[in-house]
Amino acid sequence: MTATRSDQVTDQEQRDLDQLYADVAAAHMAPLWTQRAGLMPQVPEPSAVPMLWRWSTLHPLAERSGELVPVGRGGERRAIALANPGLPGTAYATPTLWAAIQYLGPREEAPAHRHTQTAFRFVVEGEGVWTNVEGDAVAMRRGDLLLTPGMHFHEHHNTTDHPMAWIDGLDIPLVRQLDAGFFEFGPDELATRETPAASRNERLWGHPGLTPVGAPVPKASPLMAYRWEHTDAALAAQLELEAEGHPGVVAPGHAVVRFTNPATARDALSTMRTEMHRLRAGTRTPATRVAGSTVWQVFDGSGVVAVGDERYEVATGDLFAVPSWAPVTIETDGGLDAFRFGDDPVFEALGLARTEVSA
Repeated sequence: MTATRSDQVTDQEQRDLDQLYADVAAAHMAPLWTQRAGLMPQVPEPSAVPMLWRWSTLHPLAERSGELVPVGRGGERRAIALANPGLPGTAYATPTLWAAIQYLGPREEAPAHRHTQTAFRFVVEGEGVWTNVEGDAVAMRRGDLLLTPGMHFHEHHNTTDHPMAWIDGLDIPLVRQLDAGFFEFGPDELATRETPAASRNERLWGHPGLTPVGAPVPKASPLMAYRWEHTDAALAAQLELEAEGHPGVVAPGHAVVRFTNPATARDALSTMRTEMHRLRAGTRTPATRVAGSTVWQVFDGSGVVAVGDERYEVATGDLFAVPSWAPVTIETDGGLDAFRFGDDPVFEALGLARTEVSA
């Protein structure tokens, strides 16, 4: 951007100013006074846009990829990322969050690897796949949240004669922007073919309110599996208590649980917040804005979601992205469960978190 001539600027001053800007650009510099509004807007101006991905579209595409694309070294995973149209040239759902549908065919195995990026898997339907995390076999079932902290070797294997699909969430865009990513291949053979009902980490850390004194406290959550039966019971109890006149819900008809690290009570993942929301039939949430972006997936039920100026009818499996500072409202006639993940821990750690709630 160059300054425009005004009545107060002489021809010589304008030539000198144009030369200044040319010399500044040649020195790979830029003057703040020509860019301040873009660098420091009054409110966030995200490039990402509200976006809806329907399960009825995602799953058939994943099935087709299962027929045509092998799982193996190089590509590593048969995963199709959600690409926000406001972020062209990337495969990012938001500037900090990566989400994909991963598909594993009957008896298939996805080889071991590890990476700096933190990951989770959330299962909307199906079972029969085990993810081995550092050699610990973790069953994947409907409604479960499965964690893979950064630099943990992990692999998947399908023990059944039918395929299974789930959602992967990672902080790939954040790590890429920070130039902090590392990746390593693991062994070609599975670390274990065991299929226990409960993994070792669940047997040690999966007892509510009970911390194993003799276990070392790791940097990441030591619990790799958050089971649906526990999540479902906790949400149901909140709404039952509300009906009895006791506190517990975040708003009328709106129950929320956050997945936390049992060793620290902080977020289960260091860079992503994971939550499950349940809306009672006839509930409408207030419009809420947060600094930071989120991705939601409808786990059960149906409803209407408003994100900014966009309005979507959503059903089981559908995913939608909420850009930073975009107001989001969810309403449902028959009831709705939804999984939410966002970059909240990063914004909180940096002192950038901000929330605004309106009726």
